Amino acid sequence: MIAFIIRRLLQSVIVMIAVAAVSFALFRFVGDPIYSMLGQEASISDREELRDRLGLNDPIVVQFARFLGNAAQGDFGISYRLQMPVAELILQRLPATMELALVSATLAFVTGLGLGVYTALRRRGILSNIIMTASLIGVSLPTFLIGVLLIWVFAVELRWLPSNGRGAVVQIGNWWTTGFLTTSGRLALILPAITLGLYQMTLIMRLVRAELLEVLRTDYIKFARARGLSARAVNFGHALKNTLVPVITITGLQLGSIIAFAIITETVFNWPGVGALFINSVRFVDVPVMSAYLMMIALIFVVINLIVDLLYYAVDPRLRVDRAARSH
Repeated sequence: MIAFIIRRLLQSVIVMIAVAAVSFALFRFVGDPIYSMLGQEASISDREELRDRLGLNDPIVVQFARFLGNAAQGDFGISYRLQMPVAELILQRLPATMELALVSATLAFVTGLGLGVYTALRRRGILSNIIMTASLIGVSLPTFLIGVLLIWVFAVELRWLPSNGRGAVVQIGNWWTTGFLTTSGRLALILPAITLGLYQMTLIMRLVRAELLEVLRTDYIKFARARGLSARAVNFGHALKNTLVPVITITGLQLGSIIAFAIITETVFNWPGVGALFINSVRFVDVPVMSAYLMMIALIFVVINLIVDLLYYAVDPRLRVDRAARSH
């Protein structure tokens, strides 16, 4: 187990270095930030002075080495647009994005798992067919259109929920803020959480249903039924447990996708998260913020993949037996 963790950590470091190289190279071709910072009327001498001050005239190798060393310490420089440390900007916006992502992921996993189990065990029922038909909406419609439809129905027509913003928040500690502790914060979270988690919910539901139906046809499930075990013990004690291995993989990756692709939802609902910060950074060619965002997303995916691999051992004992046999 320790050797496995060390090997995965080394692989994660290599992945992060590769992502750093890609982000560093890619964002050097999106435009010149000097023009965005000084405008078109600035003199050539002013532009060259600012370019020297930002280190943009240094060789590419020197710039990348400096970027990599600073990134390893959590220092991504100063925002060209806001003239603030990038790490501080991300920490200010990160609680909003993480809160939205965690609520969306929880909603998608719990609802998707429950509906997947129900539609598998009652696959010929009328309600199951209605659920499977309705799930096509979450798969087919783009995220921004779902958000607009929810705003039109629940915010404009019914006036039950707010259409944008995060509502009132409460600060916890030095930098974390949450809307869970206020009524307006909880109400503001409902529509963007549903919008962001609807696609993941339908994906998990369909995966659970397909895997559970396949497991229920296996010989050991038939043998468990022949032993006289109750339907509850067979379905939830044997079948569902063996269904969770691929579900954990997809759920983990989808959590990273929720955080990465929250940009669209944050834009539709004017949610003050990291995604909205990234959109504004692209608009003003704020290279340090864009690079830091890409590095953050890559780190989230790497950590999630490591956690998913470790959860395999807790869910599927066959993996532990197989690895132990190979080690001997």
